[in-house]
Amino acid sequence: MAWQKSMSLAENIYKATEQLPSSEKFALGDQMRRCAISIPSNIAEGKGRSSDRDYKRFLHIAKGSSQELETQILLCKRLYPQVANYTLLLKNITDVQRILSGLITSLKPS
Repeated sequence: MAWQKSMSLAENIYKATEQLPSSEKFALGDQMRRCAISIPSNIAEGKGRSSDRDYKRFLHIAKGSSQELETQILLCKRLYPQVANYTLLLKNITDVQRILSGLITSLKPS
């Protein structure tokens, strides 16, 4: 479920960043896209590893990327309030963070 939710989040981020002014598409927009892609990518890479310890480490990386993305969404909301449905994006990111936290907690301590 974490991977699916984070893929939807990445898709929504791509759609939102398309609406940014051209001056931001290769600055803030590009950074937001990289963070959004990093979340499901790290979940997938961690799941493919051979131990819960490795999986947990990649989940922590994904969670860090989600927190970085949240900050970028909040900045974007301040700079370009008309560009996107920030309420939806922030709800998406909160859902992903909650699921990641639950997954991290559920794994054996490393």
